[in-house]
Amino acid sequence: MQKEITLKLTPSDANNQEAIKNAIAQNLGISVNKVSGFYRNKESIDARSSKQVWINLNLKAFIDEPIIDRPIIQINFQDVTKSTKKVIIVGAGPAGLFAALQLIELGIQPIILERGKDVRARRRDLAALNKEGIVNPESNYCFGEGGAGTYSDGKLYTRSSKRGDINRILNILFQYGAEETVLYEAHPHIGTNKLPQIITAIRKQILDCGGLFLFEKKVTNLVIESDIIKSVETADGNKYDADAVILATGHSARDIFEMLQRQQILIEAKPFALGVRIEHPQSLIDSIQYHCSIRDEHLPPASYGLVEQVAERGVFSFCMCPGGIIAPAATNPGELVVNGWSPSKRNNPYANSGMVVQVALDDAISYFKKTNPESPELHNEKNPLLLMHFQSAIEQTCFKAGGGKLVAPAQLMVDFTNNKISPTLPASSYLPGIHSNNLADVLPTFIYKSLQGGFKAFGKKMHGYLTNDAVVVATESRTSSPVRIPRDANTLAHPQIKNLYPCGEGAGYAGGIVSAAMDGEKCALFCAQQLA
Repeated sequence: MQKEITLKLTPSDANNQEAIKNAIAQNLGISVNKVSGFYRNKESIDARSSKQVWINLNLKAFIDEPIIDRPIIQINFQDVTKSTKKVIIVGAGPAGLFAALQLIELGIQPIILERGKDVRARRRDLAALNKEGIVNPESNYCFGEGGAGTYSDGKLYTRSSKRGDINRILNILFQYGAEETVLYEAHPHIGTNKLPQIITAIRKQILDCGGLFLFEKKVTNLVIESDIIKSVETADGNKYDADAVILATGHSARDIFEMLQRQQILIEAKPFALGVRIEHPQSLIDSIQYHCSIRDEHLPPASYGLVEQVAERGVFSFCMCPGGIIAPAATNPGELVVNGWSPSKRNNPYANSGMVVQVALDDAISYFKKTNPESPELHNEKNPLLLMHFQSAIEQTCFKAGGGKLVAPAQLMVDFTNNKISPTLPASSYLPGIHSNNLADVLPTFIYKSLQGGFKAFGKKMHGYLTNDAVVVATESRTSSPVRIPRDANTLAHPQIKNLYPCGEGAGYAGGIVSAAMDGEKCALFCAQQLA
């Protein structure tokens, strides 16, 4: 007999196989000897009580019969070496990789063109970025095999259930090396240290099936005839023909947006969010969230999610990284961008999170009228690159404030709310270093004031959160794409260009590894239907 059972256990018992078996037996009113085994369907933490943190478990229990393995979605990949249909995929992030896997399943050969390097070669450029402040525009935290997701944490939580099959994505990641926990945890996480091996395994699958995977192939031109895309050209002078193109370049490929505008291919400005990274001692976040002085060894480092309306503007936490590290995520020299990531064990002494503010077209226009009064193109709401230029301008201001070499301007949290420069700053996980600045001189006024109000509100929601034990680091600006590439709702193709499929975060249709992967699969399916 098989039973689905929901239990509420202490963290200690939830991590003890025999304790779980006893709880199953008690729940069913049977002898524990009858419980053959179980596996976890879902697991979540309930820390609402100030007296006890609970673990909620949903289990598949096996009673008086042998336990069977968890069912895994099987993918029937085909040999596409001799496929008569070929699709170019621009970008090897989650959207591009999962689009390629889906095409292979459908018998179509994918040709992946990645502007950056493979994961192994990419590490050397990241080392230079962290230690020397040297930015390689083609190989950094955003560009290279696996995209931004490879070296930025691997959080797999998404609310985008309508975009596709979340369980399918998680199953595929599990089959290529992710821990089994990604299949049942409420907020699954892989870890930056484990993602490169998973990405490498996916690449091997694509190559073994006859797909092509080409690195250091920066796309510079789309060849279009009679409103049908025929091929793409790369910076090294090569040209690649295909039956269709999936454009999955990520949210930071500004040159792609500029290329589309230059070729008069329709794009639109898209509101996004911009702000800072805030870093607390992880022990402080643990004590606030778990209501304890020392975190239970059976509990993971605590996380949080915060949102507030300040003067009718949204302020919210983004990409929270317990036990994490703040990393430099610039894609061009002369700009400063910070992001966050955690290793699989989340065992660093810091907790960091993006804390960002909604940005609209009117905000950018007002900003540029003050800072660039003689640039009318920056005052034009019809300029599709307006918000991208705003994003870039703030990153450049931040870089100058830090003094170069990716040193980041920073301020203690209470000092930030009081508009006071911090005389000293604590140690930080941000390797290039931090420099004391009044961030009111770095951030646009509406961003700074919104964050001030947000921090005060968050301090009331999480007592102890608003503290000078926390440091605010600027600037977190790559929350999502500031440009949208339109697509037809019925075909997912660009409304002007037949067989061109804008995809993932860079096109404005996803926000994270799982949603980007689902969008990649969906674009591949629609593309295959069109080519059938």
